[in-house]
Amino acid sequence: MEAVTGNAHQLLVRSLQTHSRLAKQDIREISSLPHKVREFQPGEDFIHQGEVPKVAALIMSGMVGRYHILRNGRRQYVSFHIAGDLPDVQALFLREMDHSVCAIGPAIVAFIPHKMLMRAFTRRPLFGFAIWRETLIDAAIFREAITNNGARTKVARMAHLFCELFYRAREAGLNDGMTWDFPVSLTQLGETLGMAIATVHRTLQELRTTSTVDFREGKLVIKDWTRLAKIGEFNPGYLHARDPLELSS
Repeated sequence: MEAVTGNAHQLLVRSLQTHSRLAKQDIREISSLPHKVREFQPGEDFIHQGEVPKVAALIMSGMVGRYHILRNGRRQYVSFHIAGDLPDVQALFLREMDHSVCAIGPAIVAFIPHKMLMRAFTRRPLFGFAIWRETLIDAAIFREAITNNGARTKVARMAHLFCELFYRAREAGLNDGMTWDFPVSLTQLGETLGMAIATVHRTLQELRTTSTVDFREGKLVIKDWTRLAKIGEFNPGYLHARDPLELSS
């Protein structure tokens, strides 16, 4: 798990500033928000499908996954979230959670009361707009995931997921090299990409033969970013960063 690189307020400000402008007054408002911090073990849920939460979760360290539970007990992961992300902020505006969120590896999460966030939005509308933009970017990621799973080849599908998550980690300042801790199991990778475990193994091996990326034992190693992005048809425009990063191999 990467070290916590700041407190909850600093992480939230840095995350929102990747796509929105915040005034000094907005930053002061964010810095006054009360919160409680908890640690979670791999696989531990902290948001449950069907519940009505009263707090918003801010990821401080580690990785978490948002997923649906199917009738047969299987999971479909719909997104992954890293430090600075707000994976359940939609619950501010929706009554009931339609998904669950669990820690993928060890994770540290801060919980901010909804009522305090809503009061802050009233005082600082630009802060509210930044949170709204956060939910819109989440929706853009969902749309891209639908296209990825439904229209791309298996190799392109896996390459695109690797590109997106690595790009987001770099954008968040979690990684300045070409290796990143990615604690997702092969089973969870299959539950994300709609692949059986045997297909995951075959697809990963095929992707390795391109000499663009390797993924094993929780480590994602980018060997040729330009070619990997081409294989995955990855264009980061849908992430709507203010200053898109330039990655090189």
